[in-house]
Amino acid sequence: MRRFFRLLLVLLVYLLLPGTAVSQPPPTLTLPTGVTSILDDIYSGHGDLAIPEIRLLQQRAPQDPLGYLLEAEVEWWKIWCLSAEFKYGMTMARHHNKAPGDAHYLELTTKAYELATAALHERDTGQMHLYAGMADALAARLHSMKAEYRAAARAGVRARENFQAALALDPNLADAYTGLGLYNYYVDTLSMLAKTLRFLMGIPGGTKEEGIRQLRLGMAQGQISASLARFYLALNLFNYDQRYEDALNVITPLTEKYPRNAIFLLMRGDLNAKLGRKPLAEASYRAAQTAATGISEPECQAKIKELAVQSLAALQHQ
Repeated sequence: MRRFFRLLLVLLVYLLLPGTAVSQPPPTLTLPTGVTSILDDIYSGHGDLAIPEIRLLQQRAPQDPLGYLLEAEVEWWKIWCLSAEFKYGMTMARHHNKAPGDAHYLELTTKAYELATAALHERDTGQMHLYAGMADALAARLHSMKAEYRAAARAGVRARENFQAALALDPNLADAYTGLGLYNYYVDTLSMLAKTLRFLMGIPGGTKEEGIRQLRLGMAQGQISASLARFYLALNLFNYDQRYEDALNVITPLTEKYPRNAIFLLMRGDLNAKLGRKPLAEASYRAAQTAATGISEPECQAKIKELAVQSLAALQHQ
């Protein structure tokens, strides 16, 4: 009997240990060497450092969609930075006017989608469905910010189909949950008129609750989209739900992991300001000002400094 209880105790300790296979599914994506370093450069706010690594990845594996998806992600944060505005006590990229870099961005998403679908014709895999979905999701982000809603809807629905196909083939493919989570959350934020049009056009629905659950899965278990899922979950909780404390809890680990990313710092400052924590908000805004000096693109650097100044000025009037 004592032996039985000892074995039971050992088993319970093992099950409660963090990071075991019980709590964390094994990685299912086969990723090239260097991808983690590239992602860290991107989310550190230094896309310029990621580009040489991405180019090398593209040269070594020209038929792999991932290299083009990563380059598009670098371009996305430039678009976000230049489109961002401080409004309603929050820095956010709400609208985007046509810019020279848009064509290259969409070329990258198209290239990634075509490579993924070509690979799927050879062999049906969850990984390539994931990449096809990511390509369309990246395109949908830009179309939506440019108010090109039909193009955004087409890309979003096709992305959803590929994310679902990826999970059907591999239920542990957590990065697909990031894409589905974004779809389900955003489709539930549409106005009543837009929801009626969505129904008439045959566009599938979704709920914010399901979207949040899926984003948390992507955030906790995603191999390439964990930081992205965390950022957008925080943004959505902030912007659509006004759940400021929850959003702050979600974004804070990103600011701790990437303390030089000015966009993350500005969001943390905005959330502390909404919660009435002025000293903490000011500290984040000033940290964003300092971080801006390390941004290589002059236009983005100037924009971040401008946003920080506007945020500090608004804080003083609270």
